Amino acid sequence: MPPFDIPEGDPFGPHNLPYGVFSLPGSAARTVGVRLGFHVLDAGAAARALGSPHAALLAGPTLNPLLAAGRTTWSEVRRTLTEAVTDPAHRTTLEPHLHPLPSVTLHLPFEVADYVDFYASENHARNVGQIFRPDAADSLTPNWKHLPIGYHGRSGTVIVSGTDIVRPWGQRKGPADPAPVFGPSVRLDIEAEVGFVVGVPSTRGERVEAGAFRDHVFGLCLLNDWSARDVQAWEYVPLGPFLGKSFATSVSAWITPLEALEEARVAPPERTHPLLPYLDDSTAEPAGYDLRISVAINGHVVSEPPFASMYWTAAQQLAHLTVNGASLRTGDLYGSGTVSGPAPDQRGSLLELTWNGRDALELPDGKRTFLEDGDEVTLSAWAPGPGGLRVGLGEVSGRIVAG
Repeated sequence: MPPFDIPEGDPFGPHNLPYGVFSLPGSAARTVGVRLGFHVLDAGAAARALGSPHAALLAGPTLNPLLAAGRTTWSEVRRTLTEAVTDPAHRTTLEPHLHPLPSVTLHLPFEVADYVDFYASENHARNVGQIFRPDAADSLTPNWKHLPIGYHGRSGTVIVSGTDIVRPWGQRKGPADPAPVFGPSVRLDIEAEVGFVVGVPSTRGERVEAGAFRDHVFGLCLLNDWSARDVQAWEYVPLGPFLGKSFATSVSAWITPLEALEEARVAPPERTHPLLPYLDDSTAEPAGYDLRISVAINGHVVSEPPFASMYWTAAQQLAHLTVNGASLRTGDLYGSGTVSGPAPDQRGSLLELTWNGRDALELPDGKRTFLEDGDEVTLSAWAPGPGGLRVGLGEVSGRIVAG
């Protein structure tokens, strides 16, 4: 299909323009690209051809220089790209720099600095509480409605969509086991999440207010925080997730700028507990996002979690992450935590979908409680866009291989 023959309503049309990094066949050189329909535009080459003053930000092998440039520059670059791909006068200039998606290799789009994972879905937290603390008076922990719970993950194992997931090994101990055993995880799971990518850093010792969220965060992407539930269950007391989570976190090859999601902004759920001032969003602009996520195993959709139901927003998470004086770095990534809705078919993990293995999923290729070798998990999503269009988020997928 010719690069500018984009079908009407395509979720990756000029209204979207997510950023990624790609290489051409036979070349090890990586460069910044922008997705347009079924093609990727070499953004650096296009900027040079058009005489853009921002060409240098788009010429490197990662998005980090653009991320660090700040909100004003983000807007200027996006406006220039939008004008370029929508003005017929530029087509002859741009066509040599447009490449069919199947012909390129996509890479991790930014150099990850730190990785933090949150726990922001009340539906998910209540499900987990009911599974593991069925006799508790409240399935939420006492702190849950007062702060966004999170933990520090491992940035070195954040990987791009399409990378195989090697089944992790570790210690595990079932309730009836006399002693722990060592071997491959037998309860390998997914966590359907949304990741937020920090652009502008902050100074250590200074707090970033929730209202400054869009001055620091460049964009978002789908994220699958793979989990070895059996390893995690044995190791996590008292310090929390470690080997059960650190082996792999998959992110999309495409980062959607926040500016592409203006029509998707929504108010978060009603607050049921008073919030401390640094988290209070009662008078703030809407900071939730209406993202419609689908989770598929081997091509079969098993869940459709709604991101709009997340109790804690990404702005509150950023404020909490820095309230103690911790600094932001360009390339920081933080995950929303598992996205789960109120309905059984809106749960974002197999832990919930199968109720900790009690209720197997019926798939066309057999039953599943947790993931088997050869299974491929794909997260996809869209959000409301301008004029009734959809804004597509780049999918994130991974196939399980034996460890």
